[in-house]
Amino acid sequence: MTRSIRYSTLSLCLAALAAGPAQAAGDYPTSALADYVLGCMRSNGQTRQALERCSCSIDVIASIIPYERYEAAETFKQMAQTTGEASGLFRESAPAKTAGAELKRAQAEADIRCF
Repeated sequence: MTRSIRYSTLSLCLAALAAGPAQAAGDYPTSALADYVLGCMRSNGQTRQALERCSCSIDVIASIIPYERYEAAETFKQMAQTTGEASGLFRESAPAKTAGAELKRAQAEADIRCF
């Protein structure tokens, strides 16, 4: 290998390292991506095809909704399933309804594109 090729390869590697780690789905943490894919696969089968479709689905959702709003919508959704008086706030409040509607729209788009 010539010296100029080695320097070019080294330069490319250093540039890639300087850029930092790649962001797979925007600013979504890996654990959120994995939770979504695992839940989706439980609903759609434990197959390679389900893995690919579920991975596609969360990527589409991440391209539509910033992580902070996704996290809020998921929190409202989970808290709405609890029992007691306070759970009504998580189902019936304006922020809960807005967050839920936004998440449903993103999931519908993901279903169209991926399933």
